[in-house]
Formats: sequence, C-alpha cells, structure tokens
Amino acid sequence: MENKKEYYAVIFTSKRTAGDNGYGKMAEKMEELAEKQAGFIGVESARDSNLGITVSYWESFEAIQQWKENAVHRHAQDKGKAQWYEDYHVRICKVEREYSM
Repeated sequence: MENKKEYYAVIFTSKRTAGDNGYGKMAEKMEELAEKQAGFIGVESARDSNLGITVSYWESFEAIQQWKENAVHRHAQDKGKAQWYEDYHVRICKVEREYSM
C-alpha cells in the first residue's frame, strides 16, 4: 500500500461469542464485497482466541459511509450485534503519513 495521499482507516476491534455460527463464511463474503466497493483500498485482519482486529482502508470518508450503508453489510452488522460479538469498537482515522521497511 503506497501512501501517495491521505486516506482513511476503519479499525474494528471485537470480542467474539463462542462458536462460529456462520461467522467465518460471512467474514469471507464481507471481504469479497468490500473489495468491489468504490473507494476500497485494502484490509488487514488478525484474531486470537479473545480479540479480533480488522483494519480496512478507504480513499474517503464518503466511501466508508457508503460501505456502512451497503444492504448486505448492514445485514452482517445486525447478525454481529445479535449473535457474533460480545463487544466491539469501531474507530475511523485519517492516515496522514505511512512508512515501512
């Protein structure tokens, strides 16, 4: 991921409920769907037995809002609240600088 201009990161941290209950399939579907969304740049994700962190990158705040309002994504959000997450937090950040080794 090159940093030619400012962009946004959505940081989603979560604690899962026990069992998969269709979560894995839905997570794959959400990533495939996000990749087709206008303004999507990329995604990184990690999970251990207690905490999950997913960071998605977007060209603009408007692209993030459009993703949040996507009907299939909204369905996944509702299932997450009702079934998959004990707790979660969403943080939206503007990335002003990036560098790496």
